[in-house]
Amino acid sequence: MPGRAWEAISERLLRIVSGPDVEISLAETSLLIAVLGNPHLSVPAYLSRLDQLADVLKSRVTDQDGVADRLSVLNQLMFKELGFRPNAENYYDPRNSYLSEVLDRRVGIPITLSLVYMELGRRINLPLQGVNFPGHFLVKCEVSGGAIVLDPYSGGISLSVPDLQQRLRDARGGEVSRAIVAQLLVAASNRHVIVRLLSNLKAIFLREKDFDRALVVVNWIVAAVPELTTELRDRGLIYQELQCFRAALADLEQYLKRAPDSEDSVGIRRRVTDLRRETARLN
Repeated sequence: MPGRAWEAISERLLRIVSGPDVEISLAETSLLIAVLGNPHLSVPAYLSRLDQLADVLKSRVTDQDGVADRLSVLNQLMFKELGFRPNAENYYDPRNSYLSEVLDRRVGIPITLSLVYMELGRRINLPLQGVNFPGHFLVKCEVSGGAIVLDPYSGGISLSVPDLQQRLRDARGGEVSRAIVAQLLVAASNRHVIVRLLSNLKAIFLREKDFDRALVVVNWIVAAVPELTTELRDRGLIYQELQCFRAALADLEQYLKRAPDSEDSVGIRRRVTDLRRETARLN
């Protein structure tokens, strides 16, 4: 995606995701990512759209309304009136991962429907947090004595511990204790919410063999979480597909240095040998 405007956006994203977690705005960052699908997207216009929806919610709640009332108002507007829903038929459509498209089309995947849910809920003082639960992304709301776990992908339903145990069995198999479920309900940082969104897009682009966009996305992931060694490996493999052999060699050598005993180390070493020959030939 050439052009100075795109380069500026990409650089801004790199700065955001590599900066302090508290300074990562989920809405703005998600919309900047969506420029991948629409170079002419106006981020301020979509932020204003979220504010307008929040104004509707604010007009329907009072200072006396508790968490249950506010959640009811949020679910009524988002799922019953506006009709936000899962896109199970075309789950891997990249538009499901672009917040702007989700706001326009009102369909999405767990992470993007959760993003809309959290952004609107927070604007009416609901303490909503993302949860990187196995299977698919969830949202929780801290309350006195515990937390309410919600699934925006299923219309904002509340999930009990047995519900969560069953979901975990479906995702992982085997018996699941309440203690294990509790450990998996830790709140995701802003950074890890964005990384989950980016990881979905990366998988889609690799599936489509769109290596140019996959490279952009994996660069953002590496900037956000440099310790994710497998992302370094994946970037090297993408560089190799794009015939950027020196960059591929640098990443794969660094991967082997960090993870010399990884399960794929033998295959990566073969690639490194081939890349060394190729870069020597180019000199």
